[in-house]
Amino acid sequence: MGSETGVELEQRVMRKIALRIVPFVMLLYFIAYIDRVNIGFAALTMNKDLGFSPAVFGFGAGIFFWGYFLFEVPSNIVLDKVGARIWIARVMVSWGLVSAGMAFVWDSTSFYVLRFLLGAAEAGFFPGIILYLSYWFPAHRRAAVTSLFMAAVPISVVLGSPLSSALLELHGIAGLKGWQWVFLLEAVPAVICGIIVFFFMTDRPEQAKWLADDERAWLVAAMNAERAGKAAVAHHSIWRGLADLRVLTLALVYFGTSAGLYTLGIWAPQIIKSFGLSNLQVGFVNAIPPTVAVVAMYLWSWHSDLRNERTWHVVIASLVAATGLFLADLSSTTVAVVTALTLVNIGISAAKPPLWSMPTLFLSGPAAATGIATINSIGNLGGFVGPAMIGWIKDQTGSFVGGLHFVAGLLVISALLTLVLSRSLRRPAQAAASARS
Repeated sequence: MGSETGVELEQRVMRKIALRIVPFVMLLYFIAYIDRVNIGFAALTMNKDLGFSPAVFGFGAGIFFWGYFLFEVPSNIVLDKVGARIWIARVMVSWGLVSAGMAFVWDSTSFYVLRFLLGAAEAGFFPGIILYLSYWFPAHRRAAVTSLFMAAVPISVVLGSPLSSALLELHGIAGLKGWQWVFLLEAVPAVICGIIVFFFMTDRPEQAKWLADDERAWLVAAMNAERAGKAAVAHHSIWRGLADLRVLTLALVYFGTSAGLYTLGIWAPQIIKSFGLSNLQVGFVNAIPPTVAVVAMYLWSWHSDLRNERTWHVVIASLVAATGLFLADLSSTTVAVVTALTLVNIGISAAKPPLWSMPTLFLSGPAAATGIATINSIGNLGGFVGPAMIGWIKDQTGSFVGGLHFVAGLLVISALLTLVLSRSLRRPAQAAASARS
């Protein structure tokens, strides 16, 4: 009976914190991703207005991730020290202001500078939320929770694509071009939500006054027990989080998935547009693949948690995405290219939650903060390399084919590296499972 009561208490606590935390961080990530990739829709008219070639656009869109790379680890270290509430609020207000500034770029240099500053301002948001979730949810629940958080990416494409394409129709109002309205209006929610974060977010379970006393006590005890259970195998220091070879390998795995994700976010509208659709039609068609991906992501992550298996869930998903990219260059109709892009969306979306469940199997404390940020900062450079290479190759060949093959190859490498990594992750995963039992 006592065991049943413990199970019921766990379910009650998990339900309550999931309802409080998960929808809120999904909303924040929804806004973040729109502000990262609305450049893809702005480009439908901006590139012509400013005279940007595919190479200039691809380089400028991707340089965002150099700002990420340089400031990600310091940002997550600060978050671990001062708390998520203050730091995430600062991050959101900063990136909202810079994103609005994108409306006033006038040449390639100003475009590069503001995209770099946007990356620097947003640095720390994603790994900060991943770290924050690890404070509240036990490891055996983390992939499913992470999948819900990360579902904000495909959802933001589903809803943001028609929105961005509709905002392009505001061309001429108040003397501004449509793409300027895209940047201005889509930046406002970041600033507003940044202010809300400061008052709404709770840093740690110990501070959760919205939990009953028994619920808070159970959660604090469960998370402390998990940390103690992996103490023998998990690294804690900042330097171990930076230097661990497994962290660097996961960063390379994430590099390939990021190249795929931002190839979709930045170039998919122009790929679809090449089939002769209007801007508004592009917005609605571009929303189809991520709609399917939302469902696939959650089911795949649920299965990963159910089987307590991460490696093959990352490998198979990465290969599905690579297959989609190879098929996209063979597509000669809108239906065929949307089908191929749906496979890419499913694979990319499904790979990420089990991938992000891996670092906390062997890292905790400050090491987890720096390790997660290192994976994200290095891995997100794929978001520079993928879009930039596609732009450069399109300039050289006049086609998206070579660039899509290049990104597909990166995803195949991600799958292979995950298999190599699996042996070293097996022992910490077993130790964490023992601690729970």
